Amino acid sequence: MNYEKIIEIVKSTKKFLNDETMRNDIKAKGESDFVTGVDLSISSYLHTVLTGLYPEIDFMSEEEDNVLSADTRWILDPIDGTTNLIFDYRMSSVSLALWEKGKIVFGVVYNPFNEELFTAQRGKGAFLNGRKIRVNDRDLKHSLVEFGAGSTHKDEAEDAFENALNVFKNCLDIRRTCSSALAISYIAAGRLNGYFEKYLKPWDYAAASLILEEAGGFMCDWNDAPIQYDVPCGVIVGSPQTYSFLKSTIKR
Repeated sequence: MNYEKIIEIVKSTKKFLNDETMRNDIKAKGESDFVTGVDLSISSYLHTVLTGLYPEIDFMSEEEDNVLSADTRWILDPIDGTTNLIFDYRMSSVSLALWEKGKIVFGVVYNPFNEELFTAQRGKGAFLNGRKIRVNDRDLKHSLVEFGAGSTHKDEAEDAFENALNVFKNCLDIRRTCSSALAISYIAAGRLNGYFEKYLKPWDYAAASLILEEAGGFMCDWNDAPIQYDVPCGVIVGSPQTYSFLKSTIKR
């Protein structure tokens, strides 16, 4: 597997984000849930290119009808942070992982707006633009924590914000990046210390989960079980001290 080539292919998706026609082609998939021409074009492009290079590997994407049978698959979120993209918030990422026999073995999270590229290979560390990164295990009172409120699950907003309030009272401050892949990668890079969200899909966190692991961070599902990559799950993520606090504090 030529991972450097895969990284360059992911970076080449920037041309789609610079296309205003695609960015303005917006459709609603559901309440507070959107897809743009950029999402669809990146998904189609990477599906075509990766299948051409490695036809034996399955392809799983947020914007595809996924039929999976092989022991190895790509897991893609063509745009993690679509609403951010629509509002030109510039906190969106292309997230690609390689899953093999139950484990993520490679991950790349790319923010084309600031050219930040997070990468990891299993057992070889995590990197930001080629520089090795590690979590920063701050004391909780000095920690920044991200939370996801679940804009498509507003019926549970009270629980989400109750959790956020309890965390806010104990940490330095709360953040809302609204890109799961970036939030988890930011923990790996030492910018954040924790993140929690109840409703996510595998493509939201697959690539970033390996980047986090290789950087010394921890992650579990909403019920303190290992993360799943074939079904949706909630996540609790953090550097060691904040991770322990979140697991004991989050109302589940």
